[in-house]
Amino acid sequence: MDLIEFVFWISLSIIIYTYLGYGIVLYLLVKIKRILKPAAENYYDFNELPELTLIVACYNEADILDEKVKNTLELSYPEKKLNLYFVTDGSTDNSGEVLGKYERIRVFHTDKRGGKVAAVNRVMEFVTTPLVAFCDANTFLNAEAMVHLARHYKNSAVGAVAGEKKIYQGDKEHAAGSGEGAYWKYESFLKRMDSELGTVVGAAGELFSVRTDLYEMVPKNIIIEDFYLSMRIVTKGYKVVYEPDAYAMETGSASTKEEEKRKIRIAAGGIQSIIKLVGLLNFFKYGIVTFQYVSHRVLRWTLTPLLLPVVIVLNYLLLGLHPFYPLLFAAQLAFYTLSLLGYALRGQKVKFKLLFIPYYFTFMNWSVYRGFLRYAGGKQSAVWEKAKRA
Repeated sequence: MDLIEFVFWISLSIIIYTYLGYGIVLYLLVKIKRILKPAAENYYDFNELPELTLIVACYNEADILDEKVKNTLELSYPEKKLNLYFVTDGSTDNSGEVLGKYERIRVFHTDKRGGKVAAVNRVMEFVTTPLVAFCDANTFLNAEAMVHLARHYKNSAVGAVAGEKKIYQGDKEHAAGSGEGAYWKYESFLKRMDSELGTVVGAAGELFSVRTDLYEMVPKNIIIEDFYLSMRIVTKGYKVVYEPDAYAMETGSASTKEEEKRKIRIAAGGIQSIIKLVGLLNFFKYGIVTFQYVSHRVLRWTLTPLLLPVVIVLNYLLLGLHPFYPLLFAAQLAFYTLSLLGYALRGQKVKFKLLFIPYYFTFMNWSVYRGFLRYAGGKQSAVWEKAKRA
């Protein structure tokens, strides 16, 4: 039993560290850093802000484009310094007609649909400003978003700035919306701490920006281009800053099925990114960045999901060894029972959103298995299939 018990505790420790322990360790490290090396503010004033281009990638979004353009035109960035590019490659609706009504918007379109990566790569050839920002067509930005992103670039060590993703939630939500909202609140905390300690470990495509001269053409087969691009900038010695005062608001996925598409795609892209960015695992070269990268991303996309079934099986084998093991086994059974209950109620809108957290946790990790199989089987396309939003 000694070997079984040893493997059990190592596995359980890795699981706890991945989902809770890293957040605690990160928080303590940031507290220590604040004492030893207080952060010095170094931001552009409003009148100093450099020119910036905002690129919005769209695919058959005509039904919300008027609202999106209105939101974009309300951005408080100096008008003469802000270029607005909308890309509609492959769209078969009347997106071009909708966007054509607005003089400030520059529209890029080709009939061929090559995916978001190809669309953005193509438009980057026309960007002449020192900064470029990206956001999705189905997200809505706060008016000061571009200002808060751009002000950080006065610090020459900053290569990219990531905004915050917020999920709108009503009083009652179904499983996908509730779980996604809770997940992103915790992710936002980790991103704030990551940014303060060293660098954000990957930006979300809903809203982020980069120095134009650091942008490199993303290979067309890259599945999660935002993560890949931001981490490539980190490998060049720059840091990615997290800016919670620049945020993109969107509703949760319309259903668990729609959220499933996203999670499987992200999981497949995560596996791909670990392979493509294998150099980041070199602690002797990247130091604290490697620690953050492995703790926040690599474990979630590789080892930890594999250990979840291992722990419950080993726990069963250890039931008679000590009174603690039956209690822990019962706790695991209770957690997965709540997951099954969340699964049964996944299409219902309920007020008690905490009910869906065990389900969403299990759902995310199951998606990692499916994402790995899709990537290994060459079935995950880099061309995005947008998930329907509530």
